[in-house]
Amino acid sequence: MVGIYIGATAGYSGKNMVAMGIGLRLQKDGYRVGYMKPVGALPQEKEGRLGDGDAFFVQDVLGLNEDPSLVTPVVVNHDFKMKAFAGKCEDLIPRIRSAYEKLGQNKDVMIVSGSGSMFSGKYCNVDGISVVRALGIKSIIIDRYVKELNYDYLMAMKEALGEQLAGVLLNDIPPAFREELDTLLHPFLENKGIKVLGKIPTDPLMGAIRVSDLAERLGGRVITAQDKSERVVENFLIGTMQVENFMTHFRKSKRSAIIVGGDRSDVQLVALEGQCQCLVLTGNLYPNDIIMTRAEVLEVPIVVVRDDTFSVAKKMEAILSRHKLRDVIKIQHGSQLVSSIIDFAYLKETLGI
Repeated sequence: MVGIYIGATAGYSGKNMVAMGIGLRLQKDGYRVGYMKPVGALPQEKEGRLGDGDAFFVQDVLGLNEDPSLVTPVVVNHDFKMKAFAGKCEDLIPRIRSAYEKLGQNKDVMIVSGSGSMFSGKYCNVDGISVVRALGIKSIIIDRYVKELNYDYLMAMKEALGEQLAGVLLNDIPPAFREELDTLLHPFLENKGIKVLGKIPTDPLMGAIRVSDLAERLGGRVITAQDKSERVVENFLIGTMQVENFMTHFRKSKRSAIIVGGDRSDVQLVALEGQCQCLVLTGNLYPNDIIMTRAEVLEVPIVVVRDDTFSVAKKMEAILSRHKLRDVIKIQHGSQLVSSIIDFAYLKETLGI
């Protein structure tokens, strides 16, 4: 049995997507795959057993049903942190190692998912680097493009992990950055001994969210076309400009939520007629009867929220960049992305399988 640790330079970088993608691909190739997330920061109970929300989800996708106390032997909650900060944090590595060995019985490959960044958990010595070293396994580090890539971090990981770093995955790469990455940064990393296992392009669907989930996250409610609240939103557009300027931008936006003040019926009507994914009306202002009727006829959900337009836009930006991978269509799409982009031949050779 061999193990592969899936870590990242920061939270919300795509660890679950990569863990599921690799796991499903290896299962398809005939390997017996196990899974664990040693440190969980999303405490959740399932059938009376405490575990991690992400770990429960990934297990379901991989068709596994192992004891949560083994899958996530360290669950971080408020009490755990208070004990750790008071200097009462026990040595947790033996517990993690024991769980790994038990779960790995009758398995060919164990996928070990990290939590947060590779340094998360350092305060109680359960950070990614410590776990990788303790288990003696290879690791993949994901770096998600946010304005730039974390080159220094990746080089630091190479120094810290040495041969235990199987390679890096560069995620959410925008088209405008691709040429620079291919011609400069990819060769630079390879020259530093850092294998680039794959470059995953920006994919709007992976950051999409259902209208119903969006309404919940924004603290709002859907008041029209509730039966269409399962449609997905990939981005958003703010409707504070003049109608003529708004129309120019709106034509370029696909699957967008339109954020607009509840008193801007002119922009609301244009967005509805243009078949936007949904309208998000701010300021807790409800639309007039004409807008309500038109939204029902065109089957466009309207979400009413209390916050002002600027606050909602900031929340939307955070939601779309940090929304959890949960929908079946996104799981299938993300797994296909990972399977088609990762250099599996190299990965298998590195793992010795």
